Amino acid sequence: MRASQKQWLAKFLVGTSALSLMGVAQAAAAQDAPADSGVNGDEIVVTGIRASLEASATIKREAQGVVDAISAEDIGKFPDTNLAESLQRITGVSIDRQNGEGQLVTVRGFGPEFNLVTVNGRQVPTALIGDGGSAPSSRSFDFANLASEGIAGVEVYKSGRATIESGGIGSTINIRTPRPLDNPGLRGSLSVKGVYDTSRNEGKPITPEISGIVSTTFADDTIGIMIAGSYQKRKSSTNTANVGWRDGYRGSENNWGSLANPTKIVNGVEVPDPRYPNITNRPEGNDVYQVPQNASYDLNDINRERINGQAVLQFRPSDAFTATVDYIYSRNTVETRNSNVGVWFNHEDTLSAWTDGPVAGPLFYTERFAAPNGVPGPNALYGGKDLSYSGALTENRAENNSLGVNLEWKGPGGVTFELDAHHSTAEVNPVNRFGSSMSLGNAVFGVQNQSINFENDLPIISYGMYPGIDPLNASLITPTGNAFRNAIFRNRINQVQLRGQYDHDGGFLDSIDFGVSYVDSKVRSAFGTIQNDDTWGGAGPASSIPDDIFSLVTLPDKFPGLAQDGMIQSFYTFDFERMADLVEQNFQTCSNPATGSAQPGTCLANFNTDRRISEKTLAPYLQVATVFDLFQNPAHFTAGIRYETTDISSAALVPVPVTTRWIGDNELNVVFSNESDFTRFKGSYDNWLPAVDFDISPMDDIKLRASYSHTITRPDYASMQGGRTIDTLFRVGGGTGAQGNPGLIPYKSKNIDLSAEWYYGRDSYVSVGYFHKDVSNFISTTRIDTNAFGLTTPIGGPRWNAAIATLGPNATVAEIRQEIIRQFPSTVTGNIINAAPGDPLVNFEITTPINSDQKASINGWEFALQHSFWDTGFGVILNYTIVNGDATYDNTQPSSVPQFALTGLSDSANAVAYYDKNGLQARVAWNWRDEFLAGTGPNPFYTEEYWQIDASASYEFIPGLTAFAEVINLTGEGRRGHLRHKNNVTFVQPGFARYAAGVRFSF
Repeated sequence: MRASQKQWLAKFLVGTSALSLMGVAQAAAAQDAPADSGVNGDEIVVTGIRASLEASATIKREAQGVVDAISAEDIGKFPDTNLAESLQRITGVSIDRQNGEGQLVTVRGFGPEFNLVTVNGRQVPTALIGDGGSAPSSRSFDFANLASEGIAGVEVYKSGRATIESGGIGSTINIRTPRPLDNPGLRGSLSVKGVYDTSRNEGKPITPEISGIVSTTFADDTIGIMIAGSYQKRKSSTNTANVGWRDGYRGSENNWGSLANPTKIVNGVEVPDPRYPNITNRPEGNDVYQVPQNASYDLNDINRERINGQAVLQFRPSDAFTATVDYIYSRNTVETRNSNVGVWFNHEDTLSAWTDGPVAGPLFYTERFAAPNGVPGPNALYGGKDLSYSGALTENRAENNSLGVNLEWKGPGGVTFELDAHHSTAEVNPVNRFGSSMSLGNAVFGVQNQSINFENDLPIISYGMYPGIDPLNASLITPTGNAFRNAIFRNRINQVQLRGQYDHDGGFLDSIDFGVSYVDSKVRSAFGTIQNDDTWGGAGPASSIPDDIFSLVTLPDKFPGLAQDGMIQSFYTFDFERMADLVEQNFQTCSNPATGSAQPGTCLANFNTDRRISEKTLAPYLQVATVFDLFQNPAHFTAGIRYETTDISSAALVPVPVTTRWIGDNELNVVFSNESDFTRFKGSYDNWLPAVDFDISPMDDIKLRASYSHTITRPDYASMQGGRTIDTLFRVGGGTGAQGNPGLIPYKSKNIDLSAEWYYGRDSYVSVGYFHKDVSNFISTTRIDTNAFGLTTPIGGPRWNAAIATLGPNATVAEIRQEIIRQFPSTVTGNIINAAPGDPLVNFEITTPINSDQKASINGWEFALQHSFWDTGFGVILNYTIVNGDATYDNTQPSSVPQFALTGLSDSANAVAYYDKNGLQARVAWNWRDEFLAGTGPNPFYTEEYWQIDASASYEFIPGLTAFAEVINLTGEGRRGHLRHKNNVTFVQPGFARYAAGVRFSF
């Protein structure tokens, strides 16, 4: 958001707040007036938006501790069609979008890994496939799997409580589903709508969404049945400019990939570096900078199909006993087809210009390349630098099942017992014959120069070809490298909870809650890949692929409002399935790959990484609530303690490497055997988690709160894996690997929450809250430089030194590689340099997670106003959250300096205006999140500030029949990310609006 936009926001909030506070004063003056009533003295029944806001305000007001909530406006009608989109309206809640739809939730700066999601108070399994390039490992809950039509409400517990499940430092989010006996009688709804997504690259199809819910009771309301279901299909596109970067260097460094210095050392001799005069305003001394490694324009076409279903059976033979059996099912299938054009840099003959330090950003970065050997043609493999025309297919299905039983008995004397048990599973699997995430490379060789300009929001990628080479001549497109990745993630949870409560009738003691929870969670995360890195220089002649497989697409129109003159204008896409079959037929990419192995007759890679983790947690708790008068004001004091003990068993199947190969100028890979080793480690920990809440009402409708609690978040699954893994691809400077640690203990936070709330109307209130969290047991990594499995590399070995002796000290890596191929043909296979006796050992940087002694404090303020303007039907919801932390990333330090910083911290705001009267409902919602640190490590990753406007309207023509329309991202706002400097852009995505319209019948 630019400065003018921030000024507009400030004026908007101030103006709307002033108007709202006028209404507050009027409402306060009318507090003693009689309650609304009908003509005949009957109470007016409020429905729709105002009913939802009233229910949410009641939950917040009556809650123990700090709780915010969202309630359904009617059966089968939630405020938003996506749960995450609704949650972002709550103070302190932000969301991460994937494919233009809310997916993950951040609360008070703590990301999705730090928020526990429960359904009806039950801990639910999670299943995220992750980045597709490694074994899945996240605990984050994917809200995109659930349709909102089958949800009764969502509660966000921001302060700890002994009676709820642990695992969320940021919050515990409880999703409530409808129960038929809660609202006796026959009720239901049916909704049909069409969705039009303007982001779709090819065509603008209207896709269907259908949902229905029926709830009924019979036998004198002793038996209830509820059935709900929804089907949604959506087609969209996400177009992205991506840039990859090397680590942050100091200006004084002179390493491979860094900018040239006036001189360089070659074999102990200082010689001039001919690249130095080509650098304008070179970062010097302690200035920090990063150079680009690769860049691309990516077009992603997305097809999503989501199916949800619920069934509930309840039996209440008496007021004292209720039995409930419920089943929840969800299936979310997402297919993403990627086409991209891109460039990679070798960091040899480069030209560049830079901004001033101490953090210098590139203005442009250019590299020139030698002419290719031979004459270009469809039947020639003539070398030279490549322009990449690549494609990828990602297709996975997330499936969730949960079967639960609840028995509740209300005994005499205010005693209640509740037994709850469930068996739930979540899994993500590929749904095609290739795997979960696949990529196929093609290229036109003969690039003379390539450049990226970073002076605009969109990085402008351009290139020039050598004379006689037309990059839009499809007959010159050559198949290159490829990878087929196969991943699964499965999480099974069995949980039993026994809860008891004693409600005391009168006196100081209000209630006693006690119980125990047992959770048995098993996780399997498996990953395998078959890869052919040795063919990036060309798998075969261009003639091996027919020209009609390619389709020419234009680029500037895919980046509206961002495109600039000079960017790549067009490139070729291709039919992925047909191309995959052709490269298998011609080059045996799946049946005889360079790395890995596939299941017979398929491209499904056999798993070479298989992690299995078992967590068993026993948690008894006790909570005592009291009620009393303090200075003649009603007050409550609640104190509870939860004890948790967890046992962990972690096993990992890891591949065994046998040798290495040099496959490209700066690309070497590890060759694995077909064998794997299983290793198993164990760990355990326990925690005492106290929670104390106090509230007092010094005046009617005013509530002051104070809470203190301890909460935890468990480590991610990758950190807990057993065994050591070596990354397949490594560089001239060495390789990387990882080793897990099942002995990690959870993050722990000590929390203080303060809140002041004034409920001056039935659905109106104003509140201000302060929170402070001291967090410890952060997980950091320690890096060990070591050899692994005796692997060697040609770099720096006898053949390397012989090539330098022939070529001289100024030889480039590419020239050295070609000279080794010429001098030592017996150690070469095609264009691949194999390991040979006398080669030095490869240095691997092995990272392993540890609990560090680092601590961090987070604090912030939450301001909220919910106000309806008398009986006009108009109302507003305003909130603003300020989040501060004491561990920030120092962009002026290079990647070689380890840093600890908190991710996800940012201010956020919401402004909602609505109208609800006489059957007409309308709402406009504005959401904003400031820039935040999205990831750390050797380099920081920032997501820039973002705002979005959504709107919806509906009209009830006749009782029960409503037509509605809605729009998401009305103004088409895009997203952008960067590293240390704004010019170190990592991604840019244009935004597009999504429209929907339909009808709903309720009864």
